[in-house]
Amino acid sequence: MGQFPLFPVPEGSSPQRYLRELVHEGAARRYAMPLETRVERQLEYELGLIAKMDLAGYFLIVWDIVQEAAELGVLCQGRGSAANSAVCYALGITAVDPIAMNLLFERFMSEERREIPDIDIDFAHQDRERVIQYVYERYGRTNAAMVAEVITYRTRSAIRDVGKALGLTLEQVDTIAREFDVREQLPQEAGPELLFTLCRRIANFPRHLGIHSGGMLITRDPLVGVAPVEWATMRERTVVQWDKDDLQELGLIKIDLLGLGMLSLLREAFTLYRRCLGRNDAWLEPGPSVPRDLALHTIPADDEKTYAMMQRADTIGVFQIESRAQQSMLPRLKPTCFYDIVMQVAIIRPGPIQGQMIHPFLRRRSGLEPVTYPHPKLKAVLERTLGVPLFQEQGMRLAIEAAGFSGGEADELRRAMGHKRSRERMDAMRTRLVDGMIRNGIDRTAAEQLFHMLEGFADYGFPESHAASFALLAYASAYLKCHVPAVFAAAILNVQPMGFYSTEVLVNDARRHGVAIRPIEINASEYWSHVQSDGALRLGFHLVRGLGEAQRQRLENAVAQGPFAGMLDFAQRTRLEREALENLAIAGAFFPWHASRREAMWALRGLDEREARGELGALMDVDEPPVRFKPLAHRRLAAFDLWSTGVTPAGQVMEHFRELLAAQWVVAAAQLPALAANARCRVGGLVITRQRPGTAKGFVFLTLEDETGVVNVIVRPKVYDAFRRPIRTSSTLIVEGRLQKESGCIDVLAEKVWSFDDGGVTKSLSIHSFQ
Repeated sequence: MGQFPLFPVPEGSSPQRYLRELVHEGAARRYAMPLETRVERQLEYELGLIAKMDLAGYFLIVWDIVQEAAELGVLCQGRGSAANSAVCYALGITAVDPIAMNLLFERFMSEERREIPDIDIDFAHQDRERVIQYVYERYGRTNAAMVAEVITYRTRSAIRDVGKALGLTLEQVDTIAREFDVREQLPQEAGPELLFTLCRRIANFPRHLGIHSGGMLITRDPLVGVAPVEWATMRERTVVQWDKDDLQELGLIKIDLLGLGMLSLLREAFTLYRRCLGRNDAWLEPGPSVPRDLALHTIPADDEKTYAMMQRADTIGVFQIESRAQQSMLPRLKPTCFYDIVMQVAIIRPGPIQGQMIHPFLRRRSGLEPVTYPHPKLKAVLERTLGVPLFQEQGMRLAIEAAGFSGGEADELRRAMGHKRSRERMDAMRTRLVDGMIRNGIDRTAAEQLFHMLEGFADYGFPESHAASFALLAYASAYLKCHVPAVFAAAILNVQPMGFYSTEVLVNDARRHGVAIRPIEINASEYWSHVQSDGALRLGFHLVRGLGEAQRQRLENAVAQGPFAGMLDFAQRTRLEREALENLAIAGAFFPWHASRREAMWALRGLDEREARGELGALMDVDEPPVRFKPLAHRRLAAFDLWSTGVTPAGQVMEHFRELLAAQWVVAAAQLPALAANARCRVGGLVITRQRPGTAKGFVFLTLEDETGVVNVIVRPKVYDAFRRPIRTSSTLIVEGRLQKESGCIDVLAEKVWSFDDGGVTKSLSIHSFQ
């Protein structure tokens, strides 16, 4: 099967024998010795199936890549269905014990399927290219290449391309395109008729070839004899012109080497923490709750403070549970153990939502209704999720236990759940599934209800193994945010862009957690943000507009030489372009040499004149009387900060508009808990997210932030239609509506929405909008 290369093994051994040795060595590290009977039995079962399917070489290739990542110091973790395999766990490919979690191995591979299983590995995204280049070096550029992805037309891309072909200006095209969400369909009755007609005709047509997010093809024979290959626009990369579905049909090996921002954040946080320890910072007192050797595998399990923070939905920046929907679920689910996080990660997905599983689950968890099972046989399958199926593996187990499916048939059902045209395939299996349940003593009504639950997974039900892998990172990031918030904040700033929130929101959140924010300053900042010895977060040069990778090396080299004597010394040692120096001046980075930003800009003009006079003119410098400028208003300073760095280190921007908001009877976010449920109120602030999930039946969810906290706003479809333009285009809003309180969640149900004039202060901010 497949075309994967022969993996070199020790002399006298074979791929299968070598794999067995590695698995038993790894099992001795992962499990207590001697091995429990169930562990030994599971490993033997998996190794036997791997031998029967001749896949030992495939597992060795993946193991080798993970080992090399460890040698390079690249943080990585396998995820997806591979987390169902005890062999993958023993080899160090995955980090979740599938035996302890009772995960279903057949979700990963089965004899009936007779195909190469998918192993997805996440790497710290900033380091992933090093691993990709290792694969090229290991197997040769003639035998390894990235996999292509066919990019198809969506609403926005169709509008832009068709609009330009029809002769519309770029401004006109952008104006029309911004009216639609990423997933929104074009209306039939409104808009430019010819433009929309043509856009609808090319919807889902191929637009261009891109590079798959992480898929690499490795072959035994030269690639050009197997598939068409081209050079990528990115240096040192080649691409196969087929997508992942084509490769799967042909039985070719594809390994997904994916970039994950959260792994980069964790790596950065551990590095920053070790730096603080090395300095013996007084603010940092490692103890039982924070180990000195802080790493992913040493983070204490079941930390009460971390779970308490989650239960408050205090999760901005936390992996997988930071969205508005997840934050509204956390106070209801109230996680107290790791498996609760697994369920939390998986429950806000189209499958459980469309299968109408969320409310029964929450009612049962709160004790408002008894836990029941459609049939006693299903108790073992559904007990951990209170009788409600949440995971793909449960769907498979349910088919086996209730309908008498074989493992292969259950896997066929699973593939029907996740297929692009899964609804049609699920309908075809309906009779087999329902009839099988009836034969096993389940009445037709209950059988139909169970099928309806499973049908929800046709829209991407979540694998339990995938949720467990993500839950591990969710807990780790929550732990860091809870116990070392300054380290967490510096790390998340250094790995942007990622997640839902802008740098301004992340910095404001850190401030609410007691972290002192220090602005960018020439003799105190470094290129990356860091934690000072006093525990304050010092913002880095990387946040300044125009100071990217091209300027990074020059800045780091200049900083390493010691403190700067003044602006002239800084300019000469860094050799930064004039625009970059101006942006630093606008950001206030030349304090304390120049007390105000206008003084710094004036001084830069003096440097320009000095340079224009040449060396002889430099010898003729004369002392000029100091120039004093009128102080800038606080709003103006905030606008300068947001434009130049995206961050307001002195405080959240809405504090400069509190008087204006109070005049319109707008209450602060921190005052909402004191108001009565269903009270009419007005809230206002900076728009930090806009969302309209496909499963929300047209509802729009906004998150506003003021200087005291955040407010969740729910906008019904009719209200959205009435106030569509300000909701979509304004960065600052006032919302009037009714206060909803339930299970610790506070929302405002919008009735009216309007923008307020902030004088352009926030116009440069980026917002997570309808993505």
